[in-house]
Amino acid sequence: MTPSSSAGLQRTALVTGATNGIGKVTALELARRGYRVLFTARDETKGQRILAELRAESSNDALELFVGDLSSMAEVRRIALEVRTRHPKLDVLVNNVGGVFAERKITVDGFEYTFALNHLSYFLLTNLLMEPLRASGNARVVSVSSSGNRMARMRWDDLEFSSSKSGWAAYPQSKLMNVLFANALARLLCGTGVTSNSLHPGVVNSGFGKNATGLNRLISRAVNVLFVATTPEKGAETGVYLATSPEVEGVNGQYFANKKVSRANPIAYDVGSQERLWRLSEERLSWWLDPVDAGQAVAHR
Repeated sequence: MTPSSSAGLQRTALVTGATNGIGKVTALELARRGYRVLFTARDETKGQRILAELRAESSNDALELFVGDLSSMAEVRRIALEVRTRHPKLDVLVNNVGGVFAERKITVDGFEYTFALNHLSYFLLTNLLMEPLRASGNARVVSVSSSGNRMARMRWDDLEFSSSKSGWAAYPQSKLMNVLFANALARLLCGTGVTSNSLHPGVVNSGFGKNATGLNRLISRAVNVLFVATTPEKGAETGVYLATSPEVEGVNGQYFANKKVSRANPIAYDVGSQERLWRLSEERLSWWLDPVDAGQAVAHR
């Protein structure tokens, strides 16, 4: 059955990072439910292959591919503007793209890679898509976090772990940022008809750490063996539930696990911390946040 809005039109969902793992399953399940599904991929060739697979497996031709590296803020902005141009109304945004990296890396914009991909891409894309989300009248923003958020503390004096050569340490903080962002967004959107929630998908073997080498590769393999407890199909269930279920209609500012309200890191509920992260994110992204396309955005910091 095709989902419909109050106007009787097909609902539209955007899923980031949908070429593997829970992102791919989320896109597939939304397509099977009749949504028009937009999804992002970093690689054009792989993206086209996944597009064909999703169309065939869902029997739904209403899928669209947007290609770009979401660790680049110019690419995030370009995709957001393309989505806004093609789709003035967006009913669901699933912020899913992310990763954990063994070694510290820097993006084209000069940001620490985990911070940029796992947090800044969520923040920038959602803010630039606020107009089509509000136009839906009944939209949902779903941000994929992790139970790893509970292990984090906010390093306000060094958000990008400049003192560390390892990328592992940045991951739990980025997942705490996801919940802080989702909760801050929920307060901002209260009364607009748009809701914002976050979730832990379960520990899923989705290729995290696959590019590690040496000792880091051994650590990554050990984590997969010891802690992988579910499949991508199972891991996608809570995100799909938050995106589609009438049971969570109007539910706002909650953190879910196993399709139930759960408890995140206590820091995630501190309004001062939410506002501080929001302000610091705005400061770092000021070059890219202007929703008006007054010219091609370029990397600048």
